[in-house]
Amino acid sequence: MNVHTTTNYLFAPLAIPTLPIVGSDALFPVHRIYCVGRNFADHAIEMGHDPNREPPFFFQKNPDTLVLSGQDFPYPSQTSDVHHEIELVVALNKGGTNIPLESAMDHVFGYGVGLDMTRRDLQGEAKKLGRPWETGKAFEASAPCTPLVPASKIGHPTAGAIWIKVNGELRQSGDLNQMIWKVPEMISYLSGLFTLQAGDLIFAGTPAGVGAVVRGDEMHGAVEGVGEIRTRVA
Repeated sequence: MNVHTTTNYLFAPLAIPTLPIVGSDALFPVHRIYCVGRNFADHAIEMGHDPNREPPFFFQKNPDTLVLSGQDFPYPSQTSDVHHEIELVVALNKGGTNIPLESAMDHVFGYGVGLDMTRRDLQGEAKKLGRPWETGKAFEASAPCTPLVPASKIGHPTAGAIWIKVNGELRQSGDLNQMIWKVPEMISYLSGLFTLQAGDLIFAGTPAGVGAVVRGDEMHGAVEGVGEIRTRVA
C-alpha cells in the first residue's frame, strides 16, 4: 500500500539518497543501483570465468550504500577480504521497459566514478553454495561514488583510461573501450528485466586487478574525462 501523507507514517521515513551534480545546486535522487558483473574480459579471466561475450548479468546494491567521494569507507564486519572495483557509473534521468538499443542513450543524464566494494570472502562462499550475493556486495557504504557530471558537458564516453591506486600503487588499469557490453546495450538489456526509472544508477563493470584493502589504505581512482574518486579505509 502506498501512503501519500506524512501523518500516516508509523515512523519518520529515511531521507532519499542523493548525489551532487557538478556545476549545479540540484541533487540527483537515487532510485536503484544496478551493477553489471564481469564486463571486462581481463576481469572475467582473473575471476576464473570465460571472457567470451555472454549475456550480461546484474546484481543490485541498495541506494543507501552510497558514500560520497572524500568520505571514509568504513571497513565492514564479518570479513577479512574486502576488495576494490573501480567502475564508470551511468546515471539515468528517464526510465522505461524494453528500451530500444538505438534510443537507450536518450535515457542517460550523466556519469560518475564509483567503487563496487566487495566482501570477497562472503561473495565466494555464496557462489560455492549457489546463494545470492547481497552479503558480499550490498553492505553499508559499499558504493563510494563521485558527484555526477552531466552528459551535456562531457558527452558519452566510450573510451578513456579507468584506473585505481591504493597508497599510490597502481592496482587496476584499463580502458572503457574494453567493456564487453557497452552502455546502450546494458540499458536496453536491463530494461527487459526491470522497469528502469529516473534516478537509477548503473555501475558498468571493472577491469582486472581487483584486490584487498585494509584499514588505513588510501584509494584514489579515476575515469578519464569523468572524474576522480578518493576515499580512505577507516
